[in-house]
Amino acid sequence: MLQPLNRVAEESLLSRGFSRRQLGRIASVIAAGAALPFYNEAAYAQRAMRRGEDSPDAVRISSNENPLGPCQDALEAIYQVAKFGGRYSPHNEVGEMIKMVSATESVKPEYVTAYAGSSDPLHHAVCAFCSPTRSFVMADPGYESGAGTARFIGSKPIHVPLRKDHSHDVQAMVKADPNAGVIYICNPNNPTGTLTSREDIDYVVANMPKGCILLLDEAYIHFSANAKMGSDLVASDKDVVILRTFSKVYGMAGIRAGFAMGRPDLLEKMRTFSATGFVPITSMAAATASLKSKTVVLDRRKINKDIRENVFEFLDAKGFKHTRSEANHFMVDVKRPGNEVVEALAKESVMIGRLWPAWPTHVRVSVGTQAEMDKFKAAFAKVMA
Repeated sequence: MLQPLNRVAEESLLSRGFSRRQLGRIASVIAAGAALPFYNEAAYAQRAMRRGEDSPDAVRISSNENPLGPCQDALEAIYQVAKFGGRYSPHNEVGEMIKMVSATESVKPEYVTAYAGSSDPLHHAVCAFCSPTRSFVMADPGYESGAGTARFIGSKPIHVPLRKDHSHDVQAMVKADPNAGVIYICNPNNPTGTLTSREDIDYVVANMPKGCILLLDEAYIHFSANAKMGSDLVASDKDVVILRTFSKVYGMAGIRAGFAMGRPDLLEKMRTFSATGFVPITSMAAATASLKSKTVVLDRRKINKDIRENVFEFLDAKGFKHTRSEANHFMVDVKRPGNEVVEALAKESVMIGRLWPAWPTHVRVSVGTQAEMDKFKAAFAKVMA
């Protein structure tokens, strides 16, 4: 049976113009979270498995996963805490992770909420700050999960085309709706992997509509040496919520660990739409161990960059334009309907990412190991010949 919304959540929604009929749909967002049929990496990974991606020789470069997996310290932490799995929180695993984030990001502990990845807080932010009269503004192409949530609950998603340099057009985003509830920026962007400058992010904070929040998704920020983190915006009490996940550079997509950073009043509005607030102790222990590592981000950033640049050299030599990504994925213009190339590569046991309607001749490719990308290059050359 679907768990009804709590009184605070109902009052919040009704005061923002939702009907009682819409409350049931929002309750399903809270209950199902990332399992809902919105655009998200986990959903597309499951779809890829159904098309044969689980075969032993398949190259899985479709879901922005990190093939390196958890670092050794994280694996050891999981092993140690798993022995206490009969307890809900035997050693305050969530609290320890929050303390580590607080120290790393220079924000107060009460400005951090732990989540199982960053999909749930994205859904919860849409429920907390969007409504039938307050829209969700995002880039096009961009990560569609928040737009899916907005559409599902009865809010309006607004798509603003990227600039020619593939950064977010922040001036257009701010002007898109004077009653926007959320302006969403993924930096580096998914699917392009390109950056939006700190100056542009500051512009949004200074000029966005009254009552709007900036939802800054920094899932891929550790892959870039040039991206500027926004933690100081949270520390200075701006109307900003930052999402982070351990699914990307830390290689924990299947382990599910993440957090949201924001002013306590903003986080409290989001928590209103959380089903339980519980996260696994194994993921929290692994996250804490990963944050303590002095080398994992730098090492993996270099590995990813070296492999990514090797593929870019190949694409440049073949005459295929691509986005200048600083993440673990990029878009390449295949000069014909992208779905044809996705299907052709799948027949070669190379699974690449999905399509975006705004760029119908582009496909997204995740960065795998060097061996995987060598197989991609061979298959791509064959398919595009």
